[in-house]
Order: sequence, then C-alpha cells, then structure tokens
Amino acid sequence: MPIIYVVSDSVGETAELVTKAAVSQFNGSGITIKRFPYVEDKSDIAEVISLAKLDHAMIAYTLVKPEMRNYIRELAEKETIEVCDLIGPLMDKIQQVCGKTPLYEPGLVRKLDAHYFKKVEAIEFAVKYDDGRDPRGILKADIVLVGVSRTSKTPLSQYLAHKRYKVANVPLVPEVDPPEELFLVQAKKCIGLKISPDKLNHIRRERLKSLGLNDQAIYANIERIKKELHYFEQVVSKIGCPVIDVTNKAVEETASMIMNLVDKNK
Repeated sequence: MPIIYVVSDSVGETAELVTKAAVSQFNGSGITIKRFPYVEDKSDIAEVISLAKLDHAMIAYTLVKPEMRNYIRELAEKETIEVCDLIGPLMDKIQQVCGKTPLYEPGLVRKLDAHYFKKVEAIEFAVKYDDGRDPRGILKADIVLVGVSRTSKTPLSQYLAHKRYKVANVPLVPEVDPPEELFLVQAKKCIGLKISPDKLNHIRRERLKSLGLNDQAIYANIERIKKELHYFEQVVSKIGCPVIDVTNKAVEETASMIMNLVDKNK
C-alpha cells in the first residue's frame, strides 16, 4: 500500500491539505498519509528519512528554511526516496517576482489564521451583544459603547470588530434603567458617545423619513432628545467613563479615538 510522509516545520496542515488534494485525483488509490509536524532540525529530518526508507514511502514537505530543504533533498537522493517540495519552488518564484527575501520563519500562516479567526470571533460578538440585547456581554467585552439611539453605536461596534476588538453596546433610554453590569465593568472599558441635540434631531428626522414615517414623531422631538441626552450625561457621569463627541465625526475617526483610548488604558 503506497505511503506518503507529509513533513513540515510547523503543524503540517497546509502540506497535508495539498497532499490530500493531489491524492483525491487518484480516488485515494489506497494511499496512506502520515503527518510529521515540527521537523525543526537536521536530526529530525534524518529520522524521517530512515522511517520513510523502511516504509518505502515518498515524502511531501513544506520546509521554509533553505538549508532544511536542501538537507532533506540530499538525504532522500542518497537513500533513493522520492520527495516533493510543496512550498520551496513557489517561494523562490515569489522572491524573483517581488525582489524581496522571505522571512524563512515556520508557522507564519497559522499566525495569520489566528488573526483572521480572532476577527471573526469579534464580529460574531458584536452581533450577539448589539443594542443591549444581552447585558452579559458587557462584562466579556473589550469595549462597551454607551449612548442614546442614533449615535453610531452599531457601525462603530462592527468597525472595531474588524480590528479584532470585542464590542458590546448599550442604548440609553430615560424610561429604562441601564443594566447593572454597566456599573460593574471597568470604567476605562466604557466609552460614552455624545452628540449635539440639533445634529441628533436631524439624523432622527432623516431616519424616520427613510422609513416612511412622520418626521415630527416624538422620537425626533428636540425636547425629547434633550431629555435623553441629559439622562445620558447622568449615566456616564455615574460610570466615570471617557466620553467622545461624535457630532461631526465619521465612524473611522471616532473608532480611531476609541482604539487610542482603550490601548492607552491597557
């Protein structure tokens, strides 16, 4: 039964995936794949070569360091073992095209994957704990945004999530007591979002119009807005958190200010 050794200086997932893709074109053909991860020095390579010789196996490998690639190729040739370099030729071509020297650091793709999965996790977190729908998220969040309706809490949460911050946001309404978790979380994790009454009035009226509703509704009433903003001031004062005026700021600008505040307070 044919055997392929998959050899890598990291976890070996990439090498195994590519090998399985190639094997699938032969309907498997009874081929057995054995993974050998973290082959990091020449003694490891010598051991793999010895085992491959006993198993009459071929070797498919992803080794990023040139000296390691050369060594496994030399030993394999000496022992008449078939080998296939899965990453070296592509790295060499990329080097020719871009004119840069590779880092030759094993495991970098997994670091990139870790960043990607952290971003996905943060996005899912922002959706789950958006608009105060589950106050338990307040204590789990990296950042808690607090403000009245239409102060860009949700867009900010999503923007910051793409920067890998877990964000919960809490809407403030005078008739509803804030969740108690808001006063238990560290004040430095909370960010109050304030806005001028006139600007908020304009935003809410436009929002009502876009929904086909009367823009004179209580939601956009200037006195009602002033009442909400006064309540907001009371709550953020009790929390003791920093406040950012979002009146004429783009989401990106506000997000940058928030990240600076949070990173400074770490």
